[in-house]
Amino acid sequence: MTQKNLLVDYDFELPAELIAQEPLPNRDASRMMVVNRQEKSFSNRHFRDLPEYFGPGDTLVINDSKVVPARAWGHLNNQQATCIEFLFIREIEPAIWEVLCRPARKLKPGIRLIFTSELEAEVLKVGQLGHRLLRFNSTEVRDKLKKIGTPPLPPYIKRRRDDPRLKTIDRERYQTVYAEQEGSIAAPTAGLHFTQETLEALKNKGVDILRVTLNVGEATFQPVRVQEITHHRMLAESFYIPAETAGVINRAKKDGRKITAVGTTAVRTLEGAWSDGQLPAGAGVTSIFIFPGFKFQVVDRLLTNFHLPKSTLLMLVSALAGYELIMAAYKEAITEGYRFFSYGDCMLIL
Repeated sequence: MTQKNLLVDYDFELPAELIAQEPLPNRDASRMMVVNRQEKSFSNRHFRDLPEYFGPGDTLVINDSKVVPARAWGHLNNQQATCIEFLFIREIEPAIWEVLCRPARKLKPGIRLIFTSELEAEVLKVGQLGHRLLRFNSTEVRDKLKKIGTPPLPPYIKRRRDDPRLKTIDRERYQTVYAEQEGSIAAPTAGLHFTQETLEALKNKGVDILRVTLNVGEATFQPVRVQEITHHRMLAESFYIPAETAGVINRAKKDGRKITAVGTTAVRTLEGAWSDGQLPAGAGVTSIFIFPGFKFQVVDRLLTNFHLPKSTLLMLVSALAGYELIMAAYKEAITEGYRFFSYGDCMLIL
């Protein structure tokens, strides 16, 4: 595989109209480009055709992390007209949260914030990259977010604060049908195409469907700010691998059976956890950065969406499929009018 280590290598022009703003009415109606690495080819199918590419004994690994409604609005204590958007990144300890916010200029230590009549906070600290630490008047912030928060959609999906789609379409569709473990601030979007019917069809073919949990954080959408990508450092994300998942995958690797990951987060979980020739069960953290030249130990195949230019996600899929083949596939996808990014179409790399 060709190693491409400059950020500019992963840039491409994308017409704005190909950035999907809405999910399709039916999850499994998405188009699916099938990229065959051995044949150096790609073909145009639909996601509902996915079970055709699996047989008895194959293994499919999904990320069952659940998106929290981590986007909310507040205002300065004495300036109700100043509306500030917050993205709740993580709970540091009870009542103390790390957040991103915009506009952030006025949010200095000591400033008080009002979210609702029952939820207030004080800015404790200004951190790196514009992060703030907030101390709330409640330890039940996560529960309150379920009432006042909205899905933390990426900025390329355009929604106003009062857009009714935030509380209708997006609350349901910016979430996989198998989401269980609450903790992500972005959806593992490759899984958004699945329906219960698709999962049943795979099980009926004898496919092992296994779960891991990676709580999607900033690392997944962290921009690369260096021109030489080998200098990029990923932020850490937490994961959990059940004992059953580890056991089945370890046996599958010994037997030479195929492991298909659903999404780049599942890939990073499996490859980041692999150690001493096996996949251990349990909790951990990973800051693994996968780009061309990486030697995959676990994942053989990948279902993924179409990713942003210059993103670590595009670098990951280039590492698996080969840079030239992926860039050619993306060029074809643009020509064929595929829908890109979170609510867009998908790619199956064989």
